[in-house]
Parts: sequence; structure tokens; C-alpha cells
Amino acid sequence: MNKPPKKKHSAALGFIFITLFIDVLGLGVIIPVMPKLLETLGHVDVSTATQYSGYLTFTYASMQFLFSSVLGNLSDRFGRRPVLLISLLGFGIDYIFMAFAPTIGWLFVGRTIAGITGASNSTATAYIADVSTGKNRAANFGLVGAASGLGFIIGIGIGAYLGELNVKLPFMAAAAFALLNAAYGYFVLPESLAPKNRRRFEWKKSNPISSLRSLGKYPALSGLIGAFSLVYVAQKAVEYVLSFFLIEKFDWQLKSIGTLGIFIGVVLVAIQGGLIRYTIPKFGQEKNIVAGLLFYTIGLTLIAFANHGWLMYLYMIPYCLGGISGPALQGMITGTVSPKEQGELQGSLTSLTSIAVIIGPLLMSSIFHAFTHRDTSTYFPGAPYILAAILMLISVFLAIRSFKKAAVVQPKTVEV
Repeated sequence: MNKPPKKKHSAALGFIFITLFIDVLGLGVIIPVMPKLLETLGHVDVSTATQYSGYLTFTYASMQFLFSSVLGNLSDRFGRRPVLLISLLGFGIDYIFMAFAPTIGWLFVGRTIAGITGASNSTATAYIADVSTGKNRAANFGLVGAASGLGFIIGIGIGAYLGELNVKLPFMAAAAFALLNAAYGYFVLPESLAPKNRRRFEWKKSNPISSLRSLGKYPALSGLIGAFSLVYVAQKAVEYVLSFFLIEKFDWQLKSIGTLGIFIGVVLVAIQGGLIRYTIPKFGQEKNIVAGLLFYTIGLTLIAFANHGWLMYLYMIPYCLGGISGPALQGMITGTVSPKEQGELQGSLTSLTSIAVIIGPLLMSSIFHAFTHRDTSTYFPGAPYILAAILMLISVFLAIRSFKKAAVVQPKTVEV
């Protein structure tokens, strides 16, 4: 009697994995090719192209911040399935739009669309919360981390290799993936939110500021939410500065960057898609959070002081091991909320990650520039990674303080 539902949930989780993968793929795919694309479209030098890249990231993240809570609350009212499918269609249209944009100005329109549809992350994570029990909740959130990490890094790989052939090919590939997944989801994705658990849509709760304020309902989780936020800011040192770091310090070409990206993607899948399913049941969420954040700190510090290019492969392993903290953090946070509020909570958390994407890239790229420009008194390309390591270490103390302040009570859940 229980096998059919489990099979449905398995297929649904597979679809959500692919959806999140494509969501983040769109960010990763543009990173290695964006300088070349901006130089071509705007007829500008690399320095000016870098400035445009920062503004485009700001535009994307701002739209995601404004609309994540809206989509999260819409999914609480109408269900997860329609919101996810519409968002995937929007992604496909956006990538086609960016592939054929004639000027830089049109890229900003495309990034605006992408930011709105990218807010579907809150709905996807709410879907996982719907179909997860207390025992497998954190492990299933490991799929979120694996999909996000894999999508971002493979996106960099695709962008690097296809960008060598034609700067617009990566966007065409991303568009094809998104539209094919939308068609696949239309036929196989079941609705996860039962009608009895749906609630009325309220614009007040869809306001991004109100969405963030709603996190105040859970004071015992303030430390974990603080750690969650700092982790996302720190990760931008790797996600948005790595290509510049590798070119500046080791004079790597696009293909070399893409190869490292694929290596990182494989390691992330092995850790977050496989290892996490052993470590969380074995050691518990609290130990996974602390261990993961310490691994992040060690990995980032090693990257900062790497003096040979081949060491990047070695130093990325402890950094990737830090990924065991994310699913445990998210699992503990979401475990305190009822099914009726999962969309609202995930919208709030997505708003936090959007703020991290607004702050992180600008902060890390500014520090990188300050320590690498021609007139700098202290040349140190690894400076952003030292700052990121410090933020991770602060997250450790915030998490431990939260554990001591109040025990996080996991509500009883019923597998649907």
C-alpha cells in the first residue's frame, strides 16, 4: 500500500532536483562567458565589463528578493506544482532572450525576468518539506545542496567549454534544459500540498520585509538563521570570484576553469547527494552543522594561500565537505514550522539568500580588486577567501550559541 506513494515521491524529488539544478545552472553558465559577452555587446574593456557584471548580479538578486516571498505564498494558496511549472517556462524564455540580446541594456531586462522566475527556489524547497518526514527531512534537503552546487559548478563548466565555441551557446543550452524539464514536469510532477493545508493568499505576508519579519516568530532559531545568512555571503567568494582568482594568480584559461568546475561538481554530488545521507543519521544535525562550517573555514583558508594551481583540486575537497552543514541547517530550521507555513518560511529564507547574493558578490569582488589592482600596497588575491573563512568561523559560534540557548523541537510529521 505504501509503495506507490513512495515511488511518486521519489519521482517528484528527482524532478525537484533537476528544477533546482537548472535554476542555479543559469547563474553558473554566465559567469565564465559574461566578460566576453559584455565586451562583445558593449564594445568595452575588461574593467568596464566587470562593473556591468556586478550590476547585472545586483539586478538579478534584487528581483529574487522582491518576488521570492510572493511565489512562496502563491504556492501556499494554489499549490507547488503550477508555480514551479510557470517558473520553468519563464526560465526558458529568459535564456532565449539573453542568447539573442543585441545590447547590454537588453541583458538587464533578461536578468530581471530571471530574478523573478529564480524566486521559484522557495517553492521547490517547500515541496521537499511537504514530502519529507522528520527522519529524512535533512537528507532530502541534501538534494537541494547537491542540485544547487552541481548546477552552479556544471554551469561554469558548460559556460567555459561552449563559450569557447560561441559566446551565446551556453544560454541556448540552458534554455533547452529548462523547457524540456517544464514539459517533463507537466506529465510527471504530482501536487505535494494537500488542499486542507492550503491557506489564503495575503499581500501583507508577500511583502519581502514582512517576510523577513516573520522569521522573528522563531526566536530560538535566530542563531541558526544568522549562521545560514553568513554562510551564503561567504560562499560568494568561491562562486563569483573564483574565475577571476584563477586567472589573476595562475593565468588559467576558460577550459582549465571549466575542468576544475566539473571536478567540484562531482565532489559536491558525492558529498551532498550521498555522504550526507550517512552522516546526518549517524552523527545528528548539530554535529553536521558544526563540522561542515569548520570544513568550510579550513577549505577557504587553504584556497587563500594556494601557491600552485594543482593545489586547487586538493583544497576544494575540504571546502566541498563544508556542504554537509547546509542541509542540516535547513532541516533544523524547517522542522519547526507547520505544513501550512512552509511556503512562507522558504520564501523568507530565499529572501535572505537573495540579500546574500546582493551583498556577497559586491563585497568579495571589491576586496579582490582592492588587493589586486596595480596601485595596491598589499598584493593578495586570496583576501576574499580569508574574509569568507572568518564569516564561516563566526557562523560556528552562532550555531553553537543557538544550540545552547534553546533546544530545537522537531514537530511530528505525517508522511503524505
